[in-house]
Order: sequence, then structure tokens, then C-alpha cells
Amino acid sequence: MDQVERVVGLVTEVIEADLLGAYMHGSSVLGGLRPASDVDILAVTRRPLSEGQRRALVAGLLPISGAPVGAWPAELTVVVQAAVRPWRYPPIGDFLYGEWLRADYQAGVVPAPAPMPGLALEIAVALAGDHPLAGPRPAHVLDPVPAEFLVRACMDSIPGLLADLPHDTRNVLLTLARVWTTLGTGTIVAKDSAADWVLARLAPEHRPVLEFARELYLTTAYADETWPDELKAQVGPHVDEVLTQIRRLHDTLA
Repeated sequence: MDQVERVVGLVTEVIEADLLGAYMHGSSVLGGLRPASDVDILAVTRRPLSEGQRRALVAGLLPISGAPVGAWPAELTVVVQAAVRPWRYPPIGDFLYGEWLRADYQAGVVPAPAPMPGLALEIAVALAGDHPLAGPRPAHVLDPVPAEFLVRACMDSIPGLLADLPHDTRNVLLTLARVWTTLGTGTIVAKDSAADWVLARLAPEHRPVLEFARELYLTTAYADETWPDELKAQVGPHVDEVLTQIRRLHDTLA
């Protein structure tokens, strides 16, 4: 069975009648999966998950997600419809499974409801992608994301991105490029497309780092990623320039 079908089957079995819909988002609807992509699925429910449902989702996802089982990393976000209809900020996510938290899950941690600013971006992509896996089209269960919430979600992501820069360089650089692109265009695009948009606006001395990150995104899994020393030295100045441009653009939108 296809991995997406297995995830959706698990979600349907665990959540049962409270499942309003399940939708693709992320790379799958923004140009296709790349070597280091996640399979991103958003589930919308009538009411919060019980403790037993949370444990059942984690237990069911561990054997069908990620490199340890030879599969794409699955990322499952669950949101209660009433948490985002009507919209409020930050939105509260009811459940999140991601492979970067596998060790926590294996140690017994169970995902709990929490503020998820990035949920605004996920829902915007799910609506634009219009790829239902269960239930009706996303526009029937989700409202459009207010533009100001997209801006806030982009800006609120920056501190966490900077904290991850030393150990997740490629992804951080590309996500910062997407922040700039989203602020500049009002749309969310694939990371390589965001890099193209930003590269056209960067001075030549700041381009090599992002060009390399873009190439890694298109061709290379995280486990095989290496950075030449000369490019490592350029990461800091590149990030400083991109942040300057993002903040300048944000000031014009405020």
C-alpha cells in the first residue's frame, strides 16, 4: 500500500467520525517531493484528540515513517476546525508528528496541543494545493488565511530558524528565502522557486550559499549533505543580508 494511503488509513481508523478531512500540503503540492522532503498531511477534526488517540497515532506512524523503516518522513498535523474557523493568531495545533521528534516519541512523549504559528502557512498551502485525501475539498472545512496572519507566521518563524542554522543549514537558508518570497509576493512557493526569486534580488557576493542550498534541495538527502569550508564562511553574511531585506520589506507592510 502507498505510504500516504497508510497514513490516511491510520488517521481515519483512529479519529473515526470526528475526522472532517485530510489534505496534502508541503512539497507534495508545491512542485513534488525532493530527496529530503517530508510527506506532509493536515487532518481537520471536530474535536480535540483523546490521549488514547494521540498514542495510537504515534504508535501507528513510527513503523511507516522515515529512514529507520525505509520510507519518506511523514509529518502529520491535526487541527480542530474550531481553532481556525474563525481565524485567530497564533492558531493552536492539536497534534504534530514529525520525524525530527522520533527519539522523543520512542521515549514516551505524546504530542499535545500547542500554539503553531506555522499552521497558518500549512493551511494556506493545503487550500492552494486543493488535494483532499479524505473528506471534501479543503475550502469546505477551512477558511482562507488572513494575509496579516501569513506575514506574522513568516516573521515568527525566524528566531527558530536562526537557532537551527548550525545543524540544518540548507533548510534554514531555503526557508528564509521562502519567508522573503512570501512577504514579497503574497504566495507560498516551493523552496527551489523561492531560491530563484531571491537569487534574482541578491548581490552577487551573497548568491553562492543559496545556489548551493538550492542544488542540495534538488539532488541530495540530508544524510549525504556536506558544505565546503569556503561556503560555510559565507553563510553568516548571506543570512544577515537576507534578514535585512526581510525586515525592510516587513516594515513596508506594517
